[in-house]
Amino acid sequence: MDNLAFETHEDAKQKVVSEGKVNTSRMEKTKQWSLMSIFLVCLLACTITTVIGVLIVSLVYVNNPQPHSEPGAQSLQTAIPMVPKAVDPKFQFLNHLSKSKVFEFPGGAIQWARYRNNANDYLSIEEEAFGSSLNSQRSQMSFGTLRIKSSGLRAPHWHFNANEHGYLVQGTAWVGVVDDGAVITTYNVTAGQVIFFPKNTVHWIKNVGSEDCFFLLFFSTHEELQTLDVDDVFFSTPEDIASRSLKPEGGINFIRTFHKQEEDQGVNLPPNLAELVVNANYSQSPDNFVWRYFYDLKGSKEHRFPGGIIQLAQYWKNRSELSHNEKIFSEFLNQHQKALTLSTLRIYNNGLRQPHFHFNANEMGYVISGCAKVGIINAQSFTEFNIHIGDVIFFPTGTQHYIKSTCDEDLLLILAFSTGDQLQTLDMDDYLQATADHILAQLFFKKQSEFKKIPQFKEDQAVNLP
Repeated sequence: MDNLAFETHEDAKQKVVSEGKVNTSRMEKTKQWSLMSIFLVCLLACTITTVIGVLIVSLVYVNNPQPHSEPGAQSLQTAIPMVPKAVDPKFQFLNHLSKSKVFEFPGGAIQWARYRNNANDYLSIEEEAFGSSLNSQRSQMSFGTLRIKSSGLRAPHWHFNANEHGYLVQGTAWVGVVDDGAVITTYNVTAGQVIFFPKNTVHWIKNVGSEDCFFLLFFSTHEELQTLDVDDVFFSTPEDIASRSLKPEGGINFIRTFHKQEEDQGVNLPPNLAELVVNANYSQSPDNFVWRYFYDLKGSKEHRFPGGIIQLAQYWKNRSELSHNEKIFSEFLNQHQKALTLSTLRIYNNGLRQPHFHFNANEMGYVISGCAKVGIINAQSFTEFNIHIGDVIFFPTGTQHYIKSTCDEDLLLILAFSTGDQLQTLDMDDYLQATADHILAQLFFKKQSEFKKIPQFKEDQAVNLP
């Protein structure tokens, strides 16, 4: 028998299930639409935010195309690289030393025109250009000025990688040198004289006058100068090692009484010096020791020209005209590798050190007085610039250059040349006179007879006057 009630219940159940499926399908579709709406709204918001951000950044960049470099802002610097400022080519040959950093010490000051391993140690791109030029040209030269106050002391020290040549512009100094045999040589120096310290030779300079000493120092290296002071060595040595080496009265307890000063003592001048030193002795060693390290440049032979004077502290192949003491210096200089030649060049007002070049040496100079126009002719270009007191100049080997005095007072230069041999130089008038007329005629498209107009002078015209 059929159960109608049961059939009715089953029909109702199927209807409910069917309606449930429809409702579930509708709910799933509604849920999917809601998620899609949220996604679209988020995407639209992100798009709008990005557009606004780009507009803001663009406006900021337009108003400030070179953003400030704040600490930690490396990503911005990387994204927008800075274009380095161009450097005037003259700074390959010129250093305005007066604008360089002054290293102050209790007893004086030092300034440098030299190459540095760390480019951040340069104060300017011009200074860096000069230092890089010295290094790339393998100049065998560095330069520094040393000012020592009255009673001040350039601490005993030595240089690992360079000979040192100095010229005293002003003052009176007492110098000491300790050579490899522990032989001490001491001597007195006055203005216009030259001092020489071979590489790895311990030496000191003491101002024994009432005015400042002012030295011009040349070093025979184009690398970073390496120097070590005696006090730095002492305080870096373990106490027991220092005690066993020196064997002082009181042993290690005596060593412990030494205390390193907070301020660098490179140029030393204690405030209580009168209490510390009661019997100073500034004696001079015998001449045969002194003249190895000392040369009286101002008292040496003057090579006179119509427009000026040159004096040289160098090795001479022909030493017949040298004094006994000058021969000692000349021979000792030539015994050392990478020694330098020093010279003074005085040019009268409107005088010209005519175009010339050196076969066997780079040249570096410092302006002591006067002013001038300098011209440099090398394989790539011609460069001309003015120089004044305190400027440093550099001429690579074989580079033709000239110097014309442009002030009312004499131009006075101290020059260093990167050779311990006799300096070899050729002037323009000499090599043109030595060239056959017909060769010059062919070269310059001028008649051979025209070159008879260039006179030959009996007197050397290396430094001439109109």
